[in-house]
Amino acid sequence: MAKKRDAIHYVWKDRKRILGMPISFTRYRLSEDRLFLETGLLNSLYDEILLYRVRDIGMKRTLGQKLFGVGSVLVQSSDKTLPQLELKNIKDPIGVKEQLHELVERNKLERRLRVSELMGGGPEDPDEAFLDDDAQ
Repeated sequence: MAKKRDAIHYVWKDRKRILGMPISFTRYRLSEDRLFLETGLLNSLYDEILLYRVRDIGMKRTLGQKLFGVGSVLVQSSDKTLPQLELKNIKDPIGVKEQLHELVERNKLERRLRVSELMGGGPEDPDEAFLDDDAQ
């Protein structure tokens, strides 16, 4: 029987890198609608952000990160359990940031359509209200 997380199609996966090598126990995964964080070896923490809740995406690269070919993507969200997530020391941070941006925009557009179709009026979720305000 396949594990539940194997049933999810990931469009991107990476680990936090140390000296450019993926030898840490922090894993990042991106699916079509969620960003996942997994940390720890013996005691593990699993968390995720729904992409339509992402408010801002940034990137930073220190000199050391540039030398090892990595960088960090900074994600701000309206998620209550994970309002800020830093994808630390990942490969191709510019490409990941752009891929994440495209998926976030797609999820927000899809969510707006579903809200107007299903609710028939104003949404009750504050995040959905924010999305509908963007359309005006």
